[in-house]
Amino acid sequence: MNRISDMSKKIEVCLTPALIDLYDIEQSIVVVIDILRATSSITYGIDNGAEAIIPVAHVEDCLKYSDSGFLLAAERNGEVVAGYDFGNSPFSYTPEKVGGKTVVLTTTNGTKALHLAQKRAHQVVIGSFLNLDTLCDYLKSQDKHVLLLCAGWKDQFNLEDTLFAGAVVNQLRQSFEHFDDSSVAAEDLYLLAKDDLRAYLRKSSHSHRLAQLNIEEDVVFCLQLNICKAIPVLNGESLVALKH
Repeated sequence: MNRISDMSKKIEVCLTPALIDLYDIEQSIVVVIDILRATSSITYGIDNGAEAIIPVAHVEDCLKYSDSGFLLAAERNGEVVAGYDFGNSPFSYTPEKVGGKTVVLTTTNGTKALHLAQKRAHQVVIGSFLNLDTLCDYLKSQDKHVLLLCAGWKDQFNLEDTLFAGAVVNQLRQSFEHFDDSSVAAEDLYLLAKDDLRAYLRKSSHSHRLAQLNIEEDVVFCLQLNICKAIPVLNGESLVALKH
């Protein structure tokens, strides 16, 4: 395995999945970020004892698992797809609902970003404000570059994922040597917003979309800091709890 010296470890922020082909990630841990709400719900679900979460690209792909005894979760444009067990609200990923279960999940943005990262990355893990400190401690301990991949909204930039990327950059600044301009911008945004993330995100387009769906409590939940210890990692086709 190629080792990377601490003095050459780099952090990059990919502001949208549409840009991922610009990055060399074969020696990178890619952190997939979809704060509202996929990666927050995935983190919460794995922390609450879900055996695995299988991300799939299309709603129809969930149906392939319909006879497997798995829970089927599908979200498009912020809403649960009719006929599925639930969508990507964190309140659907409680111990009572997902403990010991496998969930098959498709979302508008997060699962797409996961599949793009999976093609080339050394490792793919899940990031959220819910597991920020645990994630950062892990990234510090590894001899790998880090790419923070913001899922965005339908391949466009969004604020909430970029703010989280900035929070990670801020924590890792002393442990990494090289940062790209996207990292600098993300950290600056985070430092501007960190004292009241919810107030800052009231400006965001996705916050407005979710407000129209009357799920403000989901947004508030996803902005909580460090209530989870789990780091979901992609193992084959499944997200499971990282053993470290």
